Amino acid sequence: MIDIGHNNFHGQLPRSLANCARLESLVLSHNKFNDTFPVWLGALPELKILKMDHNVFHGVILKHDKKNLQFPVLRILDLSYNDFLGQFPFEYIFSGNGTTSITHDLEYYRIYSFNVGYYSITIICKGVERYYPRVREDLILIDISSNNFEGKIPEFIGKLQGIWSLNLSNNILTGRIPSSLSNLSRLESLDLSHNKLSGEIPQQLAQLDSLSKFNVSHNNLTGPVPRGIHFTTFDSTSYLGNQGLCRDLLPKKCGNSEGTQLPPSTSEDNDSGSGIELDWKFVVAGSGSGLLVGVVVADFVITKWNVWFIEIVAVLIVFSKRIRN
Repeated sequence: MIDIGHNNFHGQLPRSLANCARLESLVLSHNKFNDTFPVWLGALPELKILKMDHNVFHGVILKHDKKNLQFPVLRILDLSYNDFLGQFPFEYIFSGNGTTSITHDLEYYRIYSFNVGYYSITIICKGVERYYPRVREDLILIDISSNNFEGKIPEFIGKLQGIWSLNLSNNILTGRIPSSLSNLSRLESLDLSHNKLSGEIPQQLAQLDSLSKFNVSHNNLTGPVPRGIHFTTFDSTSYLGNQGLCRDLLPKKCGNSEGTQLPPSTSEDNDSGSGIELDWKFVVAGSGSGLLVGVVVADFVITKWNVWFIEIVAVLIVFSKRIRN
């Protein structure tokens, strides 16, 4: 294993690394390497871990036709926080490494000793930095976040059944979320946020029983959120920035009935009838009483008006005669 992470190394990677036939882990994280993707490392027959995050690697990852340049046993790939472009070649890097047939009951493989310590690795997953003193043979993690990868997420990714964590966030990915992701039965963390994905979230993802972190925020997704058991535990921050998504806890509800329903009545309301209807009864009764009183008063005024008018005129005549005298 080679771990030179968290230094100030810069420039290109030495091509002599291709001679390290027994190399199983290469950690280059948090340096200033400025190079293209090292496709020539794909010839290493034992390379399981390749961490290149937080550098200045750039350009398009070119596919290679030679079978011996396809990373045959790669398990952990971290390219996050670089300047890669173009489409990420999932099928090229992972097609020949046997990840499609990984079982769930594999034992921990041997621990590597280095000087006086044991081999270990630190991985950021589900937003948390985790330290692994042992690395499982069936632990598969892909993190290509915070680059400029574009294009569609291929259906092929659904064949990588051993994936435990998949982070494609902060890129320029377009198209739909492939329904084949529902085949990743061991997937615990899926982050597709901050892309340009469209269409609906596949309802088949509700089948992912192991999924505990899910983020599709800041895309162009529409339609209803899947109603699986685990999807009820994800809060609204997992869906922010998708105006077309609907769910009970989101501003947009699914269906007209859900958006216009009144709050359910309480048990007291059910026992004594609707409180709203009771108020209207009082209003109607009050209005009727007022109308009846108004009619009676008006009839009285109209009936007595002639008598009052004659009496007033008589008083005025008497008063005017007194003034003249």
